[in-house]
Amino acid sequence: MTGRKKLWLALAFLVVAGAGVWFWRDHKETPPGFMTAKVQRGDLEITVLASGLFESENLVSVGAQVSGQVKSLKVELGDVVKAGQLVAEIDSLPQQNSLRTKTAALAAVKAQKVAKEASYKQAELAYKRQKLMRKSEAASQADFEAAEANLAVLKAEIAALNAQIEQASIAVDTAKIDLGYTKINAPIDGVVVAIVTKEGQTVNANQTAPTIIMVARLDEMNIRAEISEADIVKVTPGQNAWFTILGEPDKRYPATLQSIEPAPETITQTSSVANAASSSSSAVYYIGILRVPNPEGKLRISMTAEINIVLNQAKNVLLAPSAALGKKDKDGLYAARIETAPGQYEERRVKVGLNNNVQAEILDGLTEGQKVVIGEALPAGAASAASQPRRPPRMM
Repeated sequence: MTGRKKLWLALAFLVVAGAGVWFWRDHKETPPGFMTAKVQRGDLEITVLASGLFESENLVSVGAQVSGQVKSLKVELGDVVKAGQLVAEIDSLPQQNSLRTKTAALAAVKAQKVAKEASYKQAELAYKRQKLMRKSEAASQADFEAAEANLAVLKAEIAALNAQIEQASIAVDTAKIDLGYTKINAPIDGVVVAIVTKEGQTVNANQTAPTIIMVARLDEMNIRAEISEADIVKVTPGQNAWFTILGEPDKRYPATLQSIEPAPETITQTSSVANAASSSSSAVYYIGILRVPNPEGKLRISMTAEINIVLNQAKNVLLAPSAALGKKDKDGLYAARIETAPGQYEERRVKVGLNNNVQAEILDGLTEGQKVVIGEALPAGAASAASQPRRPPRMM
């Protein structure tokens, strides 16, 4: 090989080697950095989550107890009513006629009693005369016995008429009550939330009491919260809670857990508890009742609520993201990494109090303002599909 060829080969080798070094330096992966978050003070809650629907604290279906045509409806939807206020009237002519008929029947029986009492008084005088005459043997024994028997018959007839008068009086009272039922009054203070029967409709109360309107108290509401069987053992009546509604997801409303129903609602859908336990393949929820004030009337029937029942809480404590916690050792301490300088990290052992898997209460090992590692940052050239932060390597 000539010297010229050797020179060209050497130059070519240098060019290839230089290109390789440049490519490696330009394309090698930069060691990833870490995402951090500050340790800071705040409030922490451990809660049980549930969802539920609003219902009125007292919802009453106001019905008709007599049949007839709804002659007039005195209220409209949304009206505020007071207990005893007239809300509807049913055509009362049949009840008026019935009352007149029964009142006349009572008067007739009373008149019969007056006539019978007059006959009894006459018979009593006749009996006394026969008794005196019998003592002097001026009257026969047969006449005396006839007068005595007539007096007893009239006494029994008067007793029967007294019973008929009592029966007729009851009929009159019933007719008066039926006449009173033609005027329908609100049983409670509340708001008219539904009008079921319109003015002019005919109702039939012979089998069931037809509903005219529905009145509900809306100044206080109840929430029927569905609490899962996994959480039901953690909650007890009297615990504080808060909830949000769909229209105001960022506003907290306070509430109190009033009671917990002893069995799930599904118990009524099976013949026995054993069948319910063996045949049910769906989740089991128990109903907790929360009572909440509603002075502004903002909360409405059948609205949805997202409820947090507070199990434990801490105020103004040091908080760190739960993602910053590593493995727990035998002493109950967690591993955590803090940033000591840009790009420099140090492992610490920290003592944790409450932990809701989002934030953890730091009792010892960290100070306010320190930065803790919560995830690993990908290189700048990584694909966007993999741009989500990763957890830091497990710390032993």
